[in-house]
Amino acid sequence: MGMLDGKVAIVTGAGHGIGRGHAMELARQGATVVVNDLGGSVTGEGTGRDADLTVDIITERGGSAHANYADVSDPAQAEAMIAQATDDLGRLDIVVNNAGIVRDGSIFNMSVEDFDAVIKVHLRGTWLPCKYAGLHWRQLNKSTGSPVGGRIINTVSGAGLTGNFGQSNYAPAKAAIASLTQTLSLEMYKMGVTVNAVGPAAATRITGTMPGAPEVIEADDVPEDEWNRMDPAVSSPLVAWLASDEADHVTGQVIRAVAENIIWMKGWEDGPTLNNGGKRWDASKLGQQLATDVFGTRAPGLRY
Repeated sequence: MGMLDGKVAIVTGAGHGIGRGHAMELARQGATVVVNDLGGSVTGEGTGRDADLTVDIITERGGSAHANYADVSDPAQAEAMIAQATDDLGRLDIVVNNAGIVRDGSIFNMSVEDFDAVIKVHLRGTWLPCKYAGLHWRQLNKSTGSPVGGRIINTVSGAGLTGNFGQSNYAPAKAAIASLTQTLSLEMYKMGVTVNAVGPAAATRITGTMPGAPEVIEADDVPEDEWNRMDPAVSSPLVAWLASDEADHVTGQVIRAVAENIIWMKGWEDGPTLNNGGKRWDASKLGQQLATDVFGTRAPGLRY
């Protein structure tokens, strides 16, 4: 018996890497998985049938999986992907948004086209499946009058949480997904749908584009009884738990899974605060006030 028996899941970008690891783990826990992948390159060019590779692995191991080749940033294709689950498989319980590309470069060298392409796949390609899954669950909630128990798990990145040189497209897209996750957790709460985000770290095709990166690993390269801290499936047990009924009390959270560590990210919090006592701020004095009352020391890059 698996913790996801009888459930139907969609995992986007599941032809390789982290997405493949998630699809394999959800299937191992008993879910029927729609394996989505456009089949393009790591920079977003071309199409293919990479989803078939993951489907074959899952079915060979006794699981249930179906391929989908949709471009998740295209509204019609994203809607049809959701319908593949709801109409062809009879239900939808879990959506894992993982699809992504990279086109790195400093802001001085990055083209507008490369900026738009990365934002489109990551952010729009997360928003659209959430939208159409949400519409399905809202209708189900209205017709039954009961919480639907849907699960959305989005994918963020350390780059989006702390920034990364050369990724002024990728990092903002991932930061926006964290904000989207928190917003949708509020909008879907009354339907009984939870929305969370996972921040994985692994040796994937995306990290493989960076200088000095470790050799790319596929999730099925690592035997289930072995440990590799850069295995793309390191975060997959966390995804499976968030997708389960056990996690119905967790929503609006960003959780990183890095090697042996699972880290609850707290996000922006109010820090030390200046109060002007109802008076207008004096710009000429503000730097010194911040230095002494807020930063507690001279802040890097500021002169007083």
